[in-house]
Amino acid sequence: MRVVSGECKGRPLKAVPGVSTRPTTDKVKEAIFNIIGPYYNGGLALDLFGGSGGLGLEALSRGMDKAIFVDREGKAIATIKKNVEACRMEDRVEIYRNDAERALKALIKREVSFDLILLDPPYNNQKIISLISVIEQNGLLKEDGTIMTEHAVEVQLPDEIGKLKKVRYEDYGITAISIYEFALEEEE
Repeated sequence: MRVVSGECKGRPLKAVPGVSTRPTTDKVKEAIFNIIGPYYNGGLALDLFGGSGGLGLEALSRGMDKAIFVDREGKAIATIKKNVEACRMEDRVEIYRNDAERALKALIKREVSFDLILLDPPYNNQKIISLISVIEQNGLLKEDGTIMTEHAVEVQLPDEIGKLKKVRYEDYGITAISIYEFALEEEE
């Protein structure tokens, strides 16, 4: 596992010890960012199921100004901290041990909104639709922002969730990604 591109290109990343976390492969990570990026001119990212921090660190390496990492597992939080240190990005991150729903409530109270939201929940705990609904209804995604969700290929996500529209779907073996953005208003 490594940072694929940008200022930290090639930097090796540690995986979360044990089998509770399934890291995104470099091949899938590269494909994701080729679709949603590939590079950024600043912005704020949220990595809601941080795991090793690989997705959020990739976004930072490719030009995001700041990222907030959330994971409920202590081993994951420790791994994210080590990987952030290895990439020398401590001043560009916030890291919280929390579950996804509580973290979203805290972010709503802070009135923060994101340019990029990365959702890679455990495959056996798919609450993607309800999480995206909360994000959409509470202004956590900027109007020109993107949500990338990684999920099991058998999980079929709807084409629309609130005002968000699925703009891209790709599958890579057992892994699939769905990309959501706000539907553009039709001009009359």
